[in-house]
Amino acid sequence: MSERRRNEKEEEKREKEDEKRSEKVWDEKWRHNPVRAITLAVILIWGGIVAIIQAANLVTASWWEGWSVFLTGTGVILLIKAAVRLKPEYRRPIGGTIIIGIILLGVGLGHLLGWNYVWPVILIAIGVIIIARAFSRKH
Repeated sequence: MSERRRNEKEEEKREKEDEKRSEKVWDEKWRHNPVRAITLAVILIWGGIVAIIQAANLVTASWWEGWSVFLTGTGVILLIKAAVRLKPEYRRPIGGTIIIGIILLGVGLGHLLGWNYVWPVILIAIGVIIIARAFSRKH
């Protein structure tokens, strides 16, 4: 019986230690990578602003479509994030972020301006990024 109780206490102790370690890792992840946290926060704020404008019918222009404006803005935010990542203190791989940013920007603009010109520009931009990455990779 005492062996069982001791095992239970050891198990509880390990669970508490794992929980503390998990909290520490999560906290460190966001503290060491403020660009990710700020980007997520700005995208959520942008979404809230667009939703309020849409719900209150504050913009009555014919080009205004909430989702398209949100996607366009999110694409711009991601491209700004990629530009910030060029600074040495925040350096991380940016190819994927740029591609996703261009796609979101293109989808948003495609709905706002029409797909005839936006889709080819998206394809060209992604192709140029892939070529640039192929030549810039360190082997």
